[in-house]
Amino acid sequence: MHKLRIICIVFAVLVFAACGQKKPAPEEAAVSTGKPDSSSTKTVLFFGDSLTAGYGLDDPSEAFPGVVQNKIDAAHLHYKVVNAGLSGETSAGGKGRIGWILKQKVAIFVLELGANDGLRGIPVTQTRQNLQAIVDSVKAKYPKAKLLMLGMQVPPNMGAAYASSFKATFPELAAKNNMALVPFLLKGVGGVPSLNQKDGIHPTAEGAKIVGDNVWQVLQGVLLTN
Repeated sequence: MHKLRIICIVFAVLVFAACGQKKPAPEEAAVSTGKPDSSSTKTVLFFGDSLTAGYGLDDPSEAFPGVVQNKIDAAHLHYKVVNAGLSGETSAGGKGRIGWILKQKVAIFVLELGANDGLRGIPVTQTRQNLQAIVDSVKAKYPKAKLLMLGMQVPPNMGAAYASSFKATFPELAAKNNMALVPFLLKGVGGVPSLNQKDGIHPTAEGAKIVGDNVWQVLQGVLLTN
């Protein structure tokens, strides 16, 4: 019960933290964390909100996409991670900026959006439609790109029916679009004070390492079959 209360508080606070952050200009929203391009290097694009952007960390490379880049380099795979995370982003915002982001060629597209929608109580049908529109844009631009969905959850105080429908959105979209799936991005980190910053929401560098591990467990297989 105590752990459940912590999780509820964490997610409730995120509503205000995400809304209050100033968004950077689009040109600043996509940051490469990998080595310079070569003829054999492919791009892994992480498209998300403050969790992807690495809000509050000393260095953007400490965010979980940077952790993934380190694992890619250690495995000697020819992929460059591009972090297109934007603090405070919603699925509607992502839908609006996806066209600009897709100006760069993408081999693997990783989608991490929806948490801010859920915390604001946006109808799940709208979130679902926006996420599908983002996926459709990627498919239309790069039909051969592999896709990975990062699942999120909202606390029970949003209402049991809403929380259940929200949680189900990610595996349903992943199945519909033949996407690989990480069921819950913050597994092992959400609600653990020592792995989150003082705001109780965003992972510390140590927390980001665990989040990166969660992603890597699924992404590695995608990279090896691409």
